[in-house]
Amino acid sequence: MPSWHNYSRRHLINIWIQGARPRTLPAAIAPVLVATAAAGQNWRPLHALLALFVSLTLQIAVNYSNDYSDGIRGTDDNRVGPIRITASGLAPAHTVKRAAILSFAAASIAGLFLASLSSWWVILIGIASIAAAWGYTGGKNPYGYKGFGEISAFIFFGVVATLGTYYVQTMQINWMICAASIPMGALSCALLAINNLRDRSRDAEVGKRTLAVRLGDLGSRRFVIGLLLSAYIFAALTGKPWALLSLITIPQAYAIARKVLNGASGSELIPLLAKTGQLQLVFAIAFALGLGL
Repeated sequence: MPSWHNYSRRHLINIWIQGARPRTLPAAIAPVLVATAAAGQNWRPLHALLALFVSLTLQIAVNYSNDYSDGIRGTDDNRVGPIRITASGLAPAHTVKRAAILSFAAASIAGLFLASLSSWWVILIGIASIAAAWGYTGGKNPYGYKGFGEISAFIFFGVVATLGTYYVQTMQINWMICAASIPMGALSCALLAINNLRDRSRDAEVGKRTLAVRLGDLGSRRFVIGLLLSAYIFAALTGKPWALLSLITIPQAYAIARKVLNGASGSELIPLLAKTGQLQLVFAIAFALGLGL
């Protein structure tokens, strides 16, 4: 009996871990890493750790919120990809919603502490970030169903996360960090764009007008390629020669681009999501090293 209980507990924990979608977490880590490296000698360990915690918990909150909202609408039925806790009936919808709220609460508490150490206007950014995270698929008129999800990912998991992390450590904003925020936004956006390309046919059937549905198959694939290219272009525009260390990830980006252009679809795109997350993390490490030199 104890062994069965242990198995059940492990199985339950695994369900919630998978529901948090760990493959998306590089999108939360990358901008904090880059911004902290760019801060150079002005970096503040506590501020950086708090920013990382806020970014990670917001990403997890988005994932649980998305799982809950899509699950109760029925738009996650018969969908390929990672486990959907609500749609699969592995947990009651209200429990998934509670997990999202607890994640938002954790991010809020850490964000308030971070604001007290830096600037109180950071609270306004936090409120906007939480509203954007919930509004993606939550509420009466989710903007993710209207094709604005990629814009939100670009802004909040790219530009805002990078600029915010840099600002709370240095108390300034400059061209270098603005340019550095674009690759972070582009790669976060690419991750969501590939995800929505995978779900394009199913989303169209259930009335989700994601950007992939609006652009069509070819347009969506070209959009992904444009995002990958823009990451390298703006890395070069930071004015930091060593930022070009990020070019070592071109083979990874090329492998992803080739699969996308060759027509990979449905379940064939699932491995590309993991590879795009890996690309973002390796790009961020190389980029951060370059900015820190």
